[in-house]
Amino acid sequence: MPIAPKTKRNIHRIIPFAIIWLILGWINLFTQEAVTLNTNLNPSSAISITTEVFLFANFALIVVSLLVGAIEVLWLDKLFNKKNFSKKIIYKLVFYTLFLLLVILITFPIAAAIESETSLFSAVIWTKFVNFISSIEFASTMVSISFSLFVSLLYFEISENIGHGVLMNFFTGKYHRPIEEKRIFMFTDMKSSTTIAEQMGHIQYFELLKAYYNDFSDAIVRFSGEIYQYIGDEIVISWKYDNEEQLTNAISCFFAMKKDLLKKTKWYQSNFGIVPTFKAGLHAGTVTTGEIGALRKEIIFTGDVLNTTSRIQGLCNELNVDLLVSQEIVTPTLSKNKYVIEPMGTVVLKGKEESKPLFTIKQLEYERVQ
Repeated sequence: MPIAPKTKRNIHRIIPFAIIWLILGWINLFTQEAVTLNTNLNPSSAISITTEVFLFANFALIVVSLLVGAIEVLWLDKLFNKKNFSKKIIYKLVFYTLFLLLVILITFPIAAAIESETSLFSAVIWTKFVNFISSIEFASTMVSISFSLFVSLLYFEISENIGHGVLMNFFTGKYHRPIEEKRIFMFTDMKSSTTIAEQMGHIQYFELLKAYYNDFSDAIVRFSGEIYQYIGDEIVISWKYDNEEQLTNAISCFFAMKKDLLKKTKWYQSNFGIVPTFKAGLHAGTVTTGEIGALRKEIIFTGDVLNTTSRIQGLCNELNVDLLVSQEIVTPTLSKNKYVIEPMGTVVLKGKEESKPLFTIKQLEYERVQ
């Protein structure tokens, strides 16, 4: 059974916690052993590193870091979502420090029992535990884990701000040299945004945009989309184009976004006095992808496909439809997914010499909801 895109995304966001903690843990252990010449200088409170203890420590580190990552991704980040960056880091460090203190109090006796090859309930173990709590080793352990925690949280915040996929591409150098790839693009645009902004004022309109973008997030993640750009009230969403399933994902994403906005009708009416609606253009083709910029690095797409998608989206009002797609998007697969494809004629796009057949796509279930 394939993993759902949302679950896959969360897994990819959690795994870096384990990688960061393991690497920093190994560095700390290597430094400690190098300084002490692999000698336990305080056996009454510190645990000697045997093969069994090392394996247990790695296992515990992986489990705890994945647990921290899961708490962060699935709960805590949402809890502090409205706090600024510095406050989020401070609040989270306090929470996790208390959490990790509890973890140390649980794992130390187990590691001590493994080292001494005795029962966990032995008096020797608990005497060593009491000595550890009041020793420099305890303080050192807390500092080491807190640093690993800080680095992983910092990575997570940066990743969330610029996009996990973008950050990973920078690290792997995937687009250090430009490459050609096939992609699907969706340009969405809020209807009557200029009039709405004038009626609301800039501050309230900005709050509307934040809610509007947020309500699209679940659909975009669910159908494997990637946010390429926010441009005012316009969002550019992209998909890798390897097979027809991704075309279906792009169309399904559009209708899921529409449906999610409809669910919030009363909320938008109550908070802003209007219910935002949007139109979208879809097109697919080959782009050149690569890193660009000297003062600020960014991964960008270049190619005629972006200009064409923008022009297609610009015709939605003229043709009185919410969704307009090119011939490249229309496939037999779509008809099998409860979509109705309606030709809108052949149009010469602005700035183009050749004419292009365009289509609108309707979803029967969506039309009934309307």
